Amino acid sequence: MKPPVRPLRVLFADDEASLQELMRIELPRLGHEATICPDGRTAIAALDRTSYDCVICDLDMPGAGGLDVIARVRETSPDTETVIVTGKSSVESAITAVRHGVFDYLTKPCKLAEIKAVLERVRKKRELTSRLRALEQRVRRAEGATHLVGGSVALEQVRRLIGRVAGSEAAVLIRGETGTGKELVARAIHEGSPRAAGPLVAVNCGALPEHLVESELFGHRKGAFTGADEHRAGLFEVADGGTIFLDEIGELPKPLQSRLLRVLESGEIRRVGDNQPIMVDVRVVCATHRSLEAMVAAGEFREDLLFRINTFEITVPPLRERREDIPELVWHFVRQSRPQGPPEAVVAEPAFLDVLTAHQWPGNIRELANVVEHSLVLCDSLPLTVAHLPARLGGIKPAVEIRPASAPAVAQPLSSAASAKPVTLRELEMQAILESLERHHGNKPRAADELGISLKTLYNKLHQLQDTATERPA
Repeated sequence: MKPPVRPLRVLFADDEASLQELMRIELPRLGHEATICPDGRTAIAALDRTSYDCVICDLDMPGAGGLDVIARVRETSPDTETVIVTGKSSVESAITAVRHGVFDYLTKPCKLAEIKAVLERVRKKRELTSRLRALEQRVRRAEGATHLVGGSVALEQVRRLIGRVAGSEAAVLIRGETGTGKELVARAIHEGSPRAAGPLVAVNCGALPEHLVESELFGHRKGAFTGADEHRAGLFEVADGGTIFLDEIGELPKPLQSRLLRVLESGEIRRVGDNQPIMVDVRVVCATHRSLEAMVAAGEFREDLLFRINTFEITVPPLRERREDIPELVWHFVRQSRPQGPPEAVVAEPAFLDVLTAHQWPGNIRELANVVEHSLVLCDSLPLTVAHLPARLGGIKPAVEIRPASAPAVAQPLSSAASAKPVTLRELEMQAILESLERHHGNKPRAADELGISLKTLYNKLHQLQDTATERPA
């Protein structure tokens, strides 16, 4: 069922008595709530009392003109759409109206159908704006506020630096190894800044095709190159009023480094194929895992660009330097994957956490997240145990070693075979299950399908395997 159309609250201001009377009758007939004002001063007084969806006013009125009314709209209700009507249309007046951000411009004598069409477009725009805001709120609720997990001294230092720089407009360079959470730091800087209500646009400079980097960042005009079938705004335009996060800035091609430097210095961008500059208001936060100083020495990175993006520096520590945060990170990742469990429940056994704390973590937090996800795939009910870890970290290993298919079987004397430990049918069965799980990266439904057994049977077999591993003497 289609929802009912909400009437617009319309303020109409004009010094012509005939137009006032016409709008007093016709606007309610069109389904809108109308406030009719005979001049600009009355309209301004009405704006001070309440807000409207749309203000339609004459450009030339005694006392206070249409532009004065629009100026008060911008002060009191920036979301209100404004429409100018005038009997003295000119290019100059039209340009002036556009500069004041009017929604539309009508010339007298304007037809009722024109006003009806304008109000319909205002209504549709406001509906779309309302839906967009609702969607943004849902996304923000789903994502939640950015939270740096852990209480280590190293992480507390990062938090302090974020708190110091977030409220400024300084360019920030975030350094750190791959997987340490540099984008999370950039998000925390944005959310703590005056730009938090604006967009945060994240760009992985290393993932953009080299021939499209300029177009992606700065946009292009239709026909600027093969495949440019329409005008397209670049990511800097999308980030206008907010923050752009340039991840792996060291991967930006040398020619584009010069373009980026000009943007940072002037605030102007130019779309590919367009000579007309576009002003943007964007804060730039960059990140890299490389030594930009070494790249400068090798002639691979501009030194002046390094100085420009490195007004304030934050180094994110690797996980091996904040091992005390690992238990809290494990709890965080488990709760992300299985939020239905009670908050106070134990998610991992001490032995499981001991193994993780002893690991070197070359892939940092990203690697830890993958290990926890792997363990959860093998775990039917918490807590996580050492048996759930990947084999490289001491998890379940094959119970027996199967001779490769290419190796020929060698007959053994009966006495020799009798003296060797026998391979049981159960061990062979478990070996087949583990190999199937490994081939399908822990996907149990696919493994069960390959083995020709039901998913329930597979779970039962894995429970038996876990029980056997638990009962096995140390």
